[in-house]
Amino acid sequence: MKLLSRVEEMYMVAIWELKDDAYGVTIRKQVALKTGKMISYGGLYIALDQLYKKGYVEKTEGEPEARRGGRKKFYYSITELGVAILKSTFEHHNALWEGVTDLITK
Repeated sequence: MKLLSRVEEMYMVAIWELKDDAYGVTIRKQVALKTGKMISYGGLYIALDQLYKKGYVEKTEGEPEARRGGRKKFYYSITELGVAILKSTFEHHNALWEGVTDLITK
């Protein structure tokens, strides 16, 4: 099975943590909270579109909101395939770092 890139992994973890509140603005804020870096909306939506095309996330349209000028939000959730690749990526990272505790404790 393929592994997620680090950027894909950040977005997928954010979507997982946000659950039903995962849309562009909240995903961006969650990633900034975890990494200390504010990502551009352009980069975010390109990555989300790629995750959608790969079948790792689903995208659902919300209702139009007057305060957003009638625009709709798109909510993201992780698919079964997305969960599997996220778990695989996590296991790969754990295996990679196993036995390297002396680096972390210094």
